[in-house]
Amino acid sequence: MEMSSFVMAVIEDLGADLDPQTRYARYVNSLAAALPGNACALLKKEGSALKPLVVRGLTPDSLGRRFELNEHPRLNAIVTYRGVTHFPNKSTLPDPYDGLLEGVHAGDLTVHDCMGCALHVNGKLWGAITLDSLKAGVFDVKVERAMAMFARLGEAVVHLAELNERTLTNLKLSQGNGNALQALEGVQLSRREMIGDSKPIRDLKHEILTVASSQLAVLIHGETGVGKELVAQALHAMSSRANLPLVVINCAALPDQLIESELFGHVKGAFSGAERDRQGKFELANEGTLFLDEVGELSASAQAKLLRVLQSGQVQRVGSDREHRVDVRIVAASNRDLSAEVKAGRFRADLYHRLCAYPLHIPPLRERGDDVVLLAGYFLEQNRSRLGLRNLRLGRGCEAALKRYNWPGNVRELEHTLGRAALKARRDEAGPMVTVELEHLDLLTEAGQEHVRLHRHPDIEMSTPMGGMDYRDAVDEFSRNLIQQVLKQTDDNRAAAARQLGLDSGNFHRMLKRLGI
Repeated sequence: MEMSSFVMAVIEDLGADLDPQTRYARYVNSLAAALPGNACALLKKEGSALKPLVVRGLTPDSLGRRFELNEHPRLNAIVTYRGVTHFPNKSTLPDPYDGLLEGVHAGDLTVHDCMGCALHVNGKLWGAITLDSLKAGVFDVKVERAMAMFARLGEAVVHLAELNERTLTNLKLSQGNGNALQALEGVQLSRREMIGDSKPIRDLKHEILTVASSQLAVLIHGETGVGKELVAQALHAMSSRANLPLVVINCAALPDQLIESELFGHVKGAFSGAERDRQGKFELANEGTLFLDEVGELSASAQAKLLRVLQSGQVQRVGSDREHRVDVRIVAASNRDLSAEVKAGRFRADLYHRLCAYPLHIPPLRERGDDVVLLAGYFLEQNRSRLGLRNLRLGRGCEAALKRYNWPGNVRELEHTLGRAALKARRDEAGPMVTVELEHLDLLTEAGQEHVRLHRHPDIEMSTPMGGMDYRDAVDEFSRNLIQQVLKQTDDNRAAAARQLGLDSGNFHRMLKRLGI
């Protein structure tokens, strides 16, 4: 097909009823087919970084990367110039895509042509399109002119896609779904982005959008490491309280003797060591959001004290006779199934119903399909920047291994795994371009893997729990026996035991407390 045919395809799509992602994908497909090259990308500027929306010819993990402009001089040069920026094969500026082209597993890919063009919408920088070739000298003046034309078409595509999104937002507003426009913009106010495009994560984002602008208490449930605090941040950022405090309290770290002071504050002289008046978390969060992380770890007495405040909206500092009214939106989270805890008598039913006005379940990473690859790209780019590397990429077989692994520690385990792997890879490979290989990941990928890396402890005896126990008690008994044996092996070195069991140290200490070890 001649280039004019691909141009006409883009123009015809402008009149078609397409969702934004499909519109972007069809545009990039036409661009990649019309012009020579091995890789093409459409990137949107979000904050100080460029976020890939659609890529062709780049590895899947590149979609999860966020290219900080101050760390990628080629991309920065592209977005600061209104025309086409062409980097010849002898350019000394590092290319952000070196090592990220599909099908290329070896070699330092510093010799190839690259060009790009900024996209502007309504006079503001929106993002960029880039085109890369492994073959030097293929981007001549004719290709540059074609690239400029596709850039102008791209601006029309983006403008139309954003108009469609705005129309959809206004429709949601008219249907009473709250301040959807503020919600959509509020996602970027979170300290970290919610990476993923699987159906479970899209459904979660839709649920967050639905409840964020309400005043309902939200109970977030999910396994350890799935990102419960990230969801709490998104709920706050999308709410009408976004410009007010988000106060976080880790309930698992609250001793019973300090719970009242931490939550409600105290006055000077209320107890030994109370040398001045102190506001509690409820007062600090007034008119904002209070995030009660691991609320299922609260003792029975602490649950009763929390319930009283939620019922009355009044807090009383320890040692004071005066009550303060507070206006706080409650978001709570637990890795326990609190409804099961209520049935077992370990959690108050009245408190549970106060907290669970709107439940949100975060899917574990093993149920999110290819999201693990996007997240891997996100963490690899973070580690590349942290370690001062020019490029950090996945080696042959790593993507498949990441997708096979069960990820008992979820996103947090993936983050730590890639952090360790990046350090090992840098140790083993000198130079600015580093490849993470399978041996650096150190993953169990056999079918039927357990949450604990038992292959590291072949001498540990696993006894079967006695009959008559319910499921949770049996699991607790198994965990207790395993941890005690590992602690014995490590001479009660808790940090070493946590490492051997493949557990985060904070979660390990909370587990010890819960199991009474």
